[in-house]
Amino acid sequence: MGFFDRLKAGLQKTKEALVGQVNTVMSVFRKIDDELFDELEEALIRGDVGVTTSSRLVEELRRQARVMGLKNGDELLPLLKELVAERLGSQVAPLNLNEGGLTVILVVGVNGVGKTTTIGKLARHLREDRGMKVILAAADTFRAAAIDQLKVWGDRAGVEVVARAEGADPAAVAFDGVQVAKERGADVLIVDTAGRLHNKGHLMDELGKIARVLGREVPGAPHETLLVLDATTGQNAIQQTKLFKEVAGVTGIALTKLDGTAKGGVVVAITDTVQVPVKFIGVGERLDDLQPFDPKQFADALFSE
Repeated sequence: MGFFDRLKAGLQKTKEALVGQVNTVMSVFRKIDDELFDELEEALIRGDVGVTTSSRLVEELRRQARVMGLKNGDELLPLLKELVAERLGSQVAPLNLNEGGLTVILVVGVNGVGKTTTIGKLARHLREDRGMKVILAAADTFRAAAIDQLKVWGDRAGVEVVARAEGADPAAVAFDGVQVAKERGADVLIVDTAGRLHNKGHLMDELGKIARVLGREVPGAPHETLLVLDATTGQNAIQQTKLFKEVAGVTGIALTKLDGTAKGGVVVAITDTVQVPVKFIGVGERLDDLQPFDPKQFADALFSE
């Protein structure tokens, strides 16, 4: 299967939870009236689009239906698809690359969201799909398992991993990563970080120190701070985005595990309310199942027959 077909398959649970409920509402309430719009808003909220975004979508749907003189509920679905696509963004949001120099990508996120796996898949994408030389830095030194896991994914992706022992200073590992990346003539350095949330101040201090070291060694670094989110957490992903945007200046999101959840509607809520672009999505366990997020393709897959 091509990626679009895998995306359609991966979004099946979300499609059933979101578009399925919307279709049910429109089939039960044939006439366009306030009751239809109220039920539609509830269906969107149940589909994890979020209260704020659902309300905005329905208000705009109500306005456009009035302007266009629509009468039947089934006429609203194509219009809803257009509005959802608008909320997702008009185009693919590219990675911020340091043209002509070393690009440094800092990867953040809570433990358990698939951060290390995502880094491995991103490294594969950059190396194989875009022809770049990639180095990984294992700066999540809080857990020995995180270092070992990154080495496994580095092997799978065919890239070198720079690491120290468990408990080492994360900023020192980031520094080592820069030096190795420069020595090897690498195009991209991806830096893993610890995902501890129990102490926000400590997290901010640690990420701040890593960023300062990177910025001192490579002008403008980190050029991208990518937040990894687990789609199965639904609305909790929005809270994580707000927190990491505050403590780490997140520039993009990688949303994982879309194939394992009915809560994929949260993509719409994130792009609409938090104003951080989704740059990658994951729809499976394969090494090539992390792909750049294409808003139009996503909307087409979600609303496909």
